[in-house]
Amino acid sequence: MLELNTMPNPAKKNTQPYTGFEQGPIRPPSEARSLLIRVTRNCPWNRCTFCPVYKGERFSLRPLDHVIQDIDLVHRQIESLGRLTTGNGHVDQETVARAARNMEPGELQAFQAALNWTAGGMESIFLQDANSLVIKPADLITILEHLRRRFPWVKRITSYARSHTIARIKDEDMAALAAAGLNRIHIGLESGADEVLKRVQKGTTQAMHIQAGRRVKTAGIELSEYVMPGLGGVALSHVHARETAAAVNQINPDFIRLRSLAIPNTVELFKEWESGAFEKCSDRKTAEEILLFIESLSGITSTIKSDHILNLFEEVEGHLPADKEKMAAVLRAFLAMAPREQMLYQVGRRLGLFTGLRDMADNRRMSQVEQACQRFGITPATVDGAIDELMKRFI
Repeated sequence: MLELNTMPNPAKKNTQPYTGFEQGPIRPPSEARSLLIRVTRNCPWNRCTFCPVYKGERFSLRPLDHVIQDIDLVHRQIESLGRLTTGNGHVDQETVARAARNMEPGELQAFQAALNWTAGGMESIFLQDANSLVIKPADLITILEHLRRRFPWVKRITSYARSHTIARIKDEDMAALAAAGLNRIHIGLESGADEVLKRVQKGTTQAMHIQAGRRVKTAGIELSEYVMPGLGGVALSHVHARETAAAVNQINPDFIRLRSLAIPNTVELFKEWESGAFEKCSDRKTAEEILLFIESLSGITSTIKSDHILNLFEEVEGHLPADKEKMAAVLRAFLAMAPREQMLYQVGRRLGLFTGLRDMADNRRMSQVEQACQRFGITPATVDGAIDELMKRFI
């Protein structure tokens, strides 16, 4: 289960040439407006049977001086953009395009990152890739302090991390990271049920999730925990919902972010699904599971977010405990619908026509959904298969 066995020797002097600014492939949806700074490449664990990201890719640490050079390069590009800004605060696009044509590829990536970040308001920074906290705390502190020096106005610096990694970091090191400016961590909890975690090779346990989550909170760092409805399949749906709620109740994260399970053809879990060893939850079953999860939450003040197209219910969001019943009511309303109404909502949501049940009252949108169902031959009996194919496009 140890992650460090794939790492290069940290004491070895860096002999790798700097080839320019790098960016990894993903970031949380909530970090869409953030500057992305790549600290590590890929994932040090990379064994989860449901995850398609980084498969076939080797994990490595980026040399500390390369990360620092990335930060400095973006800083220079931000300054350059300031000189290209017109009097009304807008960047002249023709001037920007002319400047970009004269750049080397590595410099151009930094320029594009700076341009995107400027358009996004320059308030947050996200450290890539899958688990930046796996590097030595002293090195991460150096990166954080340099970011604060170069971009002192930034409100938030965030990173992905694994519970297994955080559980091994000393409390004093976590406090030092917080003091250096790391103020939000995203953890893929996925499930709080040991049986589910073992089955999908998550490499952690409920106890480790709780220990890590509490350590982040104790350090004064905001915590986003990602929960994956459907991950236990039909067989473990109830235990997945109840045990995940039990873990979250002991952590009290700032955010609980829902990410419903989708199974692309490239992951190991797809083979289990195809063979019948894993029975995937239907949308209805997943709705029942989310309802049970929410009903089982108690004594916490978390904010639930449903900020991903994979989720059937974008409107299942709110603050606990005040909005618990409001969120549960949305799920109960869907479960009370006739099969044809459920089908129409499922298809409308996956096509991007619906964001919530209330949109079904829009006759124009409803007509578009009905036409799509007729065109593709979707019925209440076939809708789950059609939805599975649509969801693969969003991963």
